[in-house]
Amino acid sequence: MLIKQKYPIDFAKSITWLVVLGLIYYFNQFDNITAWIYFCLHGSYGIMWVMKSKIFPDKNWEKKAGILYTMLIIFGLMVYWAPAFIITMNSHEASLEVIVSAIILFSFGVYYHFASDMQKYIYLKYNSGLITDGLWEQCRHPNYFGELLIYSSFLLLTIESSLWWIPVLILSIFICIIWIPGMKRIDRSLSRFEGHEAYKKKTAFIIPYIL
Repeated sequence: MLIKQKYPIDFAKSITWLVVLGLIYYFNQFDNITAWIYFCLHGSYGIMWVMKSKIFPDKNWEKKAGILYTMLIIFGLMVYWAPAFIITMNSHEASLEVIVSAIILFSFGVYYHFASDMQKYIYLKYNSGLITDGLWEQCRHPNYFGELLIYSSFLLLTIESSLWWIPVLILSIFICIIWIPGMKRIDRSLSRFEGHEAYKKKTAFIIPYIL
């Protein structure tokens, strides 16, 4: 049986707030402001993702996968919950400076991720070819840059914990084996369009104007 990849992705994202709420309850972290901040950030991101999937979906997630790959997708997304376990199991509380920094990172991440995906969806709905203006003028993968900021905001909340390296390692692995190959694959696919080489030379890869 084949299942569209969007379904396990949307499922895992949609239950994130429930998982975090369950951890807060199970480990009695009702007075832990860091746990609630994480609940707000990661929980709301999951809900916004599902809304995005309904309103301006990414056709890449329309591809179908077998049961084993579907389970792998769900497991991979569950691994992203590592900061929630670290915060609640260890009663970890981040400093005010870290909390503020995480919220700022998350806010810019949401903007870049969802605004660039919306721009791409609307453009490709009525046109074909390269998107070279707006957020796509700053770098070739602004949606990935947004996700980088979003997930960095989650792990930042654990940066003062002795287990900070776990979410950092997880995100690094995903970047190396999934994100970077995926972005390079997109670049190769877009190379068929006229003007791609010139566009590639004048834009950053993922971090606007820098890298």
